Amino acid sequence: MNEETETIEYKKTTRELREAMVSISAILNKHRSGKIYFGIKDDGTPIGLDISAKTLRDVSQTIAEKIEPKIYPIIEKVSIDGKNCIEVKFSGNNIPYFAEGKAYMRVSDTDRQLSASELGNLYIEAMSDDEKWDAQVSDKTIEDVNEEVLKKFISRGVKAKRIPFEYTNKEEVLNRLGLIKDNKLLNAGKVLFCDNNNVELQLAVFATETKTTFIDIDKREGNIFSLMDYAYEYIMHNIIWNVKIEKKRIETPEIPINSIREALANSYAHKSFVERKGVEVSIFTDRVEIYNPGTFPTEFTPQDYIDGKAHSVFRNPIIAQTLYKSEDAESFSSGIRRIYEECKSNNVDVQFRAENTGFTIIFHRNSFEKLRKPIIENDKDVGINVGINVGIKLSPTKEKILEEISNNKEITQTELASKLKITERTIQRNIQEMKNDKVLSRIGSRKNGYWKILK
Repeated sequence: MNEETETIEYKKTTRELREAMVSISAILNKHRSGKIYFGIKDDGTPIGLDISAKTLRDVSQTIAEKIEPKIYPIIEKVSIDGKNCIEVKFSGNNIPYFAEGKAYMRVSDTDRQLSASELGNLYIEAMSDDEKWDAQVSDKTIEDVNEEVLKKFISRGVKAKRIPFEYTNKEEVLNRLGLIKDNKLLNAGKVLFCDNNNVELQLAVFATETKTTFIDIDKREGNIFSLMDYAYEYIMHNIIWNVKIEKKRIETPEIPINSIREALANSYAHKSFVERKGVEVSIFTDRVEIYNPGTFPTEFTPQDYIDGKAHSVFRNPIIAQTLYKSEDAESFSSGIRRIYEECKSNNVDVQFRAENTGFTIIFHRNSFEKLRKPIIENDKDVGINVGINVGIKLSPTKEKILEEISNNKEITQTELASKLKITERTIQRNIQEMKNDKVLSRIGSRKNGYWKILK
């Protein structure tokens, strides 16, 4: 016999019946079917058993009493390498399955008890698509839909050849997208296209590799497409762009832009909208993290998706399908792999972290100090020194500061804080950074001087 696998478990004797029930629960919750053999060692060596009709009845009765929901296994006496063993074949689709009131998940050849949040996620996975949150009728109406966002979505979908019709009117288009039921807007339509809802986005730029000191912080509410656009632009403005000048100026972001877009789309496709907590974008000096409060499919690991060994499991299938139509996201099973492969081809380390409370995609940035050094590119006989001042996209806060300064070069930091409705300390941090990056300079004294924009 071969060694144990995720669907096959060996027990030496029927004295291990309780442990066998745990394995049955774990295998069913991940694979929906499997086998357990009694009379075989862990390494696959048959040692045999004394098997009577009562022995088989005892195994059957224990499974009937200990496993919920009920399953009806096939229990047989079999001969393996001349040794008498018991083979138990079982299957079931009514997950989650419990052994003595506890649920387990098969991981390699071991059985791990599920936490409360993992169990809740398993219940969601077991729901039919019609039972899931995004398929339920919302408290919004068709009139609440942002028509401009809807038109833009249809245009992108037609261009991607994933939507076979042009825009007509809100009601007809939403119907054709499957976002209306009994003339009422579904939750999927609400969060995708309505502005006034509880979908949140939190963003922050931190001064170091930890969350101890932030440079900029922002919070938004709105529809998914608007929030994705804002998050994308926020990241683009706060990462470093390498500049290369040959026949023309070429700017390349340190993190592939398609991977960022895909990560944001996947975050909203798999987020738990029952929770108020939103998607979080955290930009550190050494990495960019995109977090969503929606736990990872219990039966798989991120590596399974990278290796192409897992299938799509959607928390919000209608939202995911809609994002696919506009080419904002691919299927979950290929999305992680696409991000991984694009980052790998661009020499960017990416990490996928499944947590008890959510899922985080981490893009590791190259050495920040290395990227801050001037880049020298030669085009024939022309030497061009490109420094950080043209290699960094400014954050939205810095852009607003520069806009106010361009209107009034004598404006004070206190006045800037008041106009932008942020703290004076935040103003000070941003101005100091722009001074360091040779974007902004102070001419004259603090009291009688003025600001000079250098770029």
